[in-house]
Amino acid sequence: MSLPVSGHPFSRRQWLSRTGGGVGSVALAWLLKQEGLLATSERLEAHHYDLVPKRPVAQPKARAMISMFMQGGPSHIDLFDPKPELDKLDGKNFPGEVKYDDAAGASREVMASPWKFRKHGQCGMELSELLPHLANVVDDITLIRSMHTGVNNHGQSIYALENGRATGGRPTLGSWLTYGLGSENQDLPAYVALTDPRGVPVLGVENWTNGWLPSLFQGTVVRSKEPRILNLDAPMSLKGEAQDRYLNFLGKLNHQHLAQRPGESDLEARIQSFELAARMQTAAKEALDISQESEATKKLYGLDDPVTQEFGARCLIARRLVERGVRFVSVFTGNQTWDHHQSIMSGLPKAVGQVDKPSAALIIDLKARGLLDSTVVHWGGEMGRLPVIQNRAGSSGRASVGRDHNTYGFSQWVAGGGFRGGYVHGATDEFGHKAVENIVNHYDWHATLFELFGLDPKKLTYKRNGTDQVLIENPEARVVRELLV
Repeated sequence: MSLPVSGHPFSRRQWLSRTGGGVGSVALAWLLKQEGLLATSERLEAHHYDLVPKRPVAQPKARAMISMFMQGGPSHIDLFDPKPELDKLDGKNFPGEVKYDDAAGASREVMASPWKFRKHGQCGMELSELLPHLANVVDDITLIRSMHTGVNNHGQSIYALENGRATGGRPTLGSWLTYGLGSENQDLPAYVALTDPRGVPVLGVENWTNGWLPSLFQGTVVRSKEPRILNLDAPMSLKGEAQDRYLNFLGKLNHQHLAQRPGESDLEARIQSFELAARMQTAAKEALDISQESEATKKLYGLDDPVTQEFGARCLIARRLVERGVRFVSVFTGNQTWDHHQSIMSGLPKAVGQVDKPSAALIIDLKARGLLDSTVVHWGGEMGRLPVIQNRAGSSGRASVGRDHNTYGFSQWVAGGGFRGGYVHGATDEFGHKAVENIVNHYDWHATLFELFGLDPKKLTYKRNGTDQVLIENPEARVVRELLV
């Protein structure tokens, strides 16, 4: 986010072209209002967008959300949803219909979970032995065993959970929440995406896109290694007073340019984004500096263990961000980390081992700081897995086999922000294939989150091509009140 430097002078038009509308001074919005430029143009006032905190239409229970997105599809029947019937049928043909995604690698051979389940906490929630740390906080979580999107591939199911429809180009949940509520900290991005060093998830930037909302509401990527935000520091030639003069001059140019173009929301949003970049030079460095944390906190998140260190650091950063007023933080695992079509016996324990301790630590830490009641914590992927073997090769046993996609019934867990603790919701059939009881569709999930944030999904709209656009389009969407305190 550093400012462009050139050894040659160029015209105002060239300057604006090269800077994409200018970097804008921190005081630009204030100047526009002071000089009446926003008030004198009804068109501009109607299309003015900012991140100033907005009052929700109802009393909210949640003020922020952290979503730990396990891209690829964690196997719910090996982690969250014990199925004794599969133990009886292990190695036999599946007795019903199976909806495969990859028919070429499919089989009908049932595979029971090789990992044991047992009850935990006062609530008696059953979890796999692969989740020893989550087992310690079950009384603080809601486990949803009946998630459903019904679009049986990664991209479409990610779209459904992120933007409400199984197609791309639309704003994500984080963009809608920041559009509707703004941010409690004007010196940090309202919406942050914390990516994995192994690569961005399937669909890349679509996971945090603003779609057709103004660019102000797009997620800001924070990298998994230093520098976590590229180009945050100004070059030496522009530090201090030189940068102040530079910003003030560009602010005047932007002031003139925007005043001549009332109603240009994209230009206004771009200017505000650059203003935020200038303010972040101090605020973001402090927020992302986990060296300030105590050794006990670092150990809680697993920063002393190479297996959990990287994901733990990002979970800790997520807590530091919401603690400072950031509205929405997505913490992603790497591309296809959980997509165990093969070698699930070794791949699943490895994937779980990297995230179990940090995920539980986030709940413990937020609760200790009095933040859990107002922060929704989410853990889940875009799908689960099937109860039958995929990709069996010869007679080599089960070491190399995996499970295919399943979006017809899978699990995720949530905590805080108005969700119940120690509660299991819904059920899949006796095989873990399809959700059959208290089904939670992706649009029900969104409606429930809007309820917790005090938003009305029918009133939070954006005018596009003369039509009011919304996140939740399905008229059957319902708030799943059984999940709520």
